[in-house]
Amino acid sequence: MTRVWPWVRLAGAALILAAVIAQLSVTITGAIDHHRDVATTAVNFMSFFTIQSNLLAMVTLAVGAFLSWRRPATESREPIWFAALLASVTTYMIVTGIVYNTLLRGVALPQGTTVPWSNEVLHVIAPLILLLDLLVAPGRRGLGWGRILTIAAYPIAWVAYTLIRGPITVNPVTGEPWWYPYPFLNPHLVPGGFLGVTGYIIGIAIAIVAVGAAVLWWGRRRDRA
Repeated sequence: MTRVWPWVRLAGAALILAAVIAQLSVTITGAIDHHRDVATTAVNFMSFFTIQSNLLAMVTLAVGAFLSWRRPATESREPIWFAALLASVTTYMIVTGIVYNTLLRGVALPQGTTVPWSNEVLHVIAPLILLLDLLVAPGRRGLGWGRILTIAAYPIAWVAYTLIRGPITVNPVTGEPWWYPYPFLNPHLVPGGFLGVTGYIIGIAIAIVAVGAAVLWWGRRRDRA
């Protein structure tokens, strides 16, 4: 497993990169063909939590592969900084998979045409790769429970960014004077407006904390074993 797993991580990183490029290419091409604002379209694309978490996962998996090859034979566990990064990214990807497959599957997202195979990679296969990495990757290091705050920091920042940017961004596809990456964050669609959106945010925050705690627990368990 020690020799094989870096190649699994590298293959996963390459697959994620290919999926992101494929979807980005179709999205930008659609914007050009329909004379939409390409700059806004590109920023909107990069504003999806799915895209950001997948890009983080891609980098993390690639870095993890190279760290495995460079790790001294006397060191059996991954560096603590990488363990913290991996725990965070694993949490984001698992939550991405859960949210998409429970709330968003079959719902058209505001990015133009969706590439089916890329969509499955980003929302199903990549989260499963990170879950498998959590379960079996060699060298897993246990972390303190305080790391749950580190895990939660990025999603909090992303929600703040999304809610600030949403009302001041024109949707290049529909022309509406607002743009939100997901329907459950759009106060114009959610019953109750921002109050309803707050309910969804609280629910997803609970999911992130719960999944993050599970990731930390499993890492500590494997480290002790």
